[in-house]
Amino acid sequence: MSDSKGYESPGIAGSGAIATGLAAVSTTTADTILLARSEASAWRAEEKIVAACAKIEGAEPSRLRVTTDPKDLADCDVVVEAIVEELDAKAELIKTLDAHLGPQTDLATTTSSLGIGDIAAKAGVPRLYGLHVFNPVPRMALIEVCIPDTAADARERAMAWCAALGKTAVEVPDQAGFVVNRLLFPYLFDAVRMVERTGMEPGEVDTCMKLGAGHPMGPLALLDFVGLDVAEAIGDALYADSGEAAHKPPGLMVEMVGEEKLGRKSGAGFYSYD
Repeated sequence: MSDSKGYESPGIAGSGAIATGLAAVSTTTADTILLARSEASAWRAEEKIVAACAKIEGAEPSRLRVTTDPKDLADCDVVVEAIVEELDAKAELIKTLDAHLGPQTDLATTTSSLGIGDIAAKAGVPRLYGLHVFNPVPRMALIEVCIPDTAADARERAMAWCAALGKTAVEVPDQAGFVVNRLLFPYLFDAVRMVERTGMEPGEVDTCMKLGAGHPMGPLALLDFVGLDVAEAIGDALYADSGEAAHKPPGLMVEMVGEEKLGRKSGAGFYSYD
């Protein structure tokens, strides 16, 4: 295994935006395998990755292999779980992956809000570490890396791989939300509460923060981009960990999720999308 690249045969387990984005970036340095849940999701994932590769310098679709069989990951030197932000689902997949991987394979999760120790304990896989990439993966420069003592052997390889992918890696403590989401979501939720409390239009709040604070995207547009259901799940995890009112998902957003107004992906959230 190369010290400069960190990993030479990475595997990604998942077929959503984070998984496909990471797989596309990974093809800039190595042959990459993506594990999808079904043939249909495999086909869609491959289509997304090929499209993403066309926009990433050095990305090479010919380095990608998509499979639905976990056994095909057996020769990977790292496998990154990148599925829905739910403890039970992540733990179940990680446990399945662990059963097909040798002790030489590092195992990571892309969780954005759950504790690494909690996932590892639920899955019974102590060697797990955190590799929190941000969406859209090709454009976002940061990766938060969380290495528990039980996965310390992977530290140099993980940091080297992040560098090889052109990312800045910052090692963070094992707390729900790490650093970015721990600090970001109280701000996003406060923007929702501002709308609840004052009756301001979402566009007015966002304009204030874009022009007054220099933010490239307003907080409510950002919530629509993240997905209100995803934001609610992150808030629930943060609140369960901290007990701080600022981390609790605001009522208006919870109501919108109940109405299937999830943001961009559903066509409606704080804004309407055609």
